[in-house]
Amino acid sequence: MVERVNITIDGKAVSVPEDMTILAAAEGEDIKIPSLCFYWGVNDCGACRICCVELEGSDQLVASCNNRVYEGMSVKTDTDKVRRTRYTNLELILSQHEVKCTSCVRSGYCQLQELANDMNMGELRFETSAEPFVWNTDIPVIRDASKCIKCMRCVHVCDHEHQAVGIWDLKNRASRKTIGVSNNQVMEESPCTYCGQCIIHCPTGALRERDDIDAVLSDIANPDITTVIQIAPSVRAAWGEPLGLSHDQATVKLLAAALRRIGFDYIFDTDFSADLTIMEEGSEFIERFTHRDDYAWPMLTSCCPAWIRYIKGQHPDMIENLSTAKSPQGMLGPVIKTYWAEKMGIDAGNIRVISIMPCTAKKHEAAIPNLQDAGFGPDTDYALTVREIDRLIKSSFIDCSTLQEEELDSPLGIGTGAAVIFGATGGVMEAALRTAYKLVAGENPDPDAFFEVRGLDGWKEAQYEINGLVVRVAIASGLANAEKLIQAIKAGEVEYDFVEVMSCPGGCVNGGGQPISTSLARAFVRGEVLYGLDKKSEYRFSHENPSITQVYEEYFGAPLSERSHHLLHTDHHGWVMPSNGK
Repeated sequence: MVERVNITIDGKAVSVPEDMTILAAAEGEDIKIPSLCFYWGVNDCGACRICCVELEGSDQLVASCNNRVYEGMSVKTDTDKVRRTRYTNLELILSQHEVKCTSCVRSGYCQLQELANDMNMGELRFETSAEPFVWNTDIPVIRDASKCIKCMRCVHVCDHEHQAVGIWDLKNRASRKTIGVSNNQVMEESPCTYCGQCIIHCPTGALRERDDIDAVLSDIANPDITTVIQIAPSVRAAWGEPLGLSHDQATVKLLAAALRRIGFDYIFDTDFSADLTIMEEGSEFIERFTHRDDYAWPMLTSCCPAWIRYIKGQHPDMIENLSTAKSPQGMLGPVIKTYWAEKMGIDAGNIRVISIMPCTAKKHEAAIPNLQDAGFGPDTDYALTVREIDRLIKSSFIDCSTLQEEELDSPLGIGTGAAVIFGATGGVMEAALRTAYKLVAGENPDPDAFFEVRGLDGWKEAQYEINGLVVRVAIASGLANAEKLIQAIKAGEVEYDFVEVMSCPGGCVNGGGQPISTSLARAFVRGEVLYGLDKKSEYRFSHENPSITQVYEEYFGAPLSERSHHLLHTDHHGWVMPSNGK
């Protein structure tokens, strides 16, 4: 049992657990202490010293984020000394920061900008000298050194406790201190998974995704090009947040209305291809399960491109364990450029497929050379993050609150409840189990029968009996949790049949391309939005999607058919991934 201690904060006597930090204790009493580098559960290194407080009787200032309370402590959070110190610290940070805020992608939701405003920052006393911006802007994740404040958040979120890759590291000392790619690597030749967690944890614009908006607008403006855009499942749980829309207002149909105003010709739902993924991946699992001696075991999901990069970079010996099924983005592109193009009589060479994704790694996936199976260049031409689509809506001066909902286009605009939960950790597994049960038992289960796989725990496991067969499943979200799970499998400590991994904690709802939020509850709230949509769906099983039935009858024949294998599956050996030597 944790002991409690008695302390005083700004003259108020309180009793708090002895393992609590000063910052947490103050927050519990609704006393605001500003901070910048601090991020709950990720970073408490005290690098910025903005959260400093004064310890009464000692004439000492300490960082409140990483100093713990003790019996009799008396803290003052707003003395003249504290205010002046915070102000000077912020001035020093700004002296090494490029302050071209109006042209920064994070302007308006930059924590440094907000703090400078809150602290009434005026004319800077110190000469500004920022690092130069030198980076390959063709890759999905871009680092602008001129905007880096050395807060260490990116370093800590990528370390072994969180994303387990360790791409970022502190370099040099004193005034030459900077953040760079670890082990003197070049980013594009590193084992970075492009998960984007460093972006959503960065308080400034030092880390951002590659912006593909101009290229997309160019295609929209070209009368010879047919633009087709798809909306990923988790997008509908978050896209309205930066636009001031509630989750109830920000429906996928309202987003469709905004996209038509921008000028996209057709709007499809990645939920459709999530259902298609379940049909292919579920069938593949049953094939492997019934002939397991012929396959590497257990089978690992393949929907998350950051996870695939992780496996290829850290555990190349387990590539054969990956399902060969493409991701929903990877499937819908070739379906549009073959089946749909033929059905519509449109030259597939003049079709541009754009996706709205919660993920920066999807930009990488779209560019993988062996994901061009339709024969007309990349199957997916551009992957836009949710942040990019929100910026596009804003720059088009569209007030979404004035729009009326519009339907998505058919037949590729219909999805099920099973598809929409793809965006939450455990959702792919649950959707797959719903359909696997039907394929094995011949009847539908209760759609909520597999609820044990839900929740934000980093490593979950469950066991189900389907028509006399016992299926052992595991779910991991966050690459550090995935690493622990993989190590346990290799050590023989656990045995599973089917494993789902999402690289981002909480799943795609917390993806690296989602709107940036410092709320720890965001993954839970967004996940609940998706489960609510599943509950209300007309269809809750992927195999009951009428558009899925139609596409198999008219084009693919059956799951795992020769045409399905050609367009909907891939060889993960077909592209090289750098390794960090693990």
